[in-house]
Amino acid sequence: MRLVDILKPEAVKVISNVTSKKRLFQEIAEIVSQAYGLASAETFDALQARENLGPTGVGHGVALPHARLDKPEGVLGVFVRLDKALPFASVDKQPVDLIFGLFAPQDAGVEHLKSLALVSRTMRDANVCAKLRANDDPAALFSILAEGPASQAA
Repeated sequence: MRLVDILKPEAVKVISNVTSKKRLFQEIAEIVSQAYGLASAETFDALQARENLGPTGVGHGVALPHARLDKPEGVLGVFVRLDKALPFASVDKQPVDLIFGLFAPQDAGVEHLKSLALVSRTMRDANVCAKLRANDDPAALFSILAEGPASQAA
């Protein structure tokens, strides 16, 4: 599995002027709606519900919000780079500027876990994060993510 299996180029965005986690989730929900045709309200609610269980900021300026939805055929991804880092209640208390959202069907099971592991491994790579932070062009961001590591699970 590669990130291009779950991420469309039109689901990669650079966003300015987001001042709250709620507003970020609204933006992500809108991207999911535009790129994948899913209901933005359901996506937003699912993100909020998951975040209420515990923050998805994993440290080093990275957040991996994820949720299960009723409609997707498979796991779907959204990548957002923020122009200005946002407080996120991350494990290291640092604000986030790189956000990779994952959305899976309710019954995804192993597929969801493999996708989350792949995204986590990619976003832990300091070189990948440095390249992502150095680019403003969504097409370049998609290319950087597309070059990321393949899943090591069969």
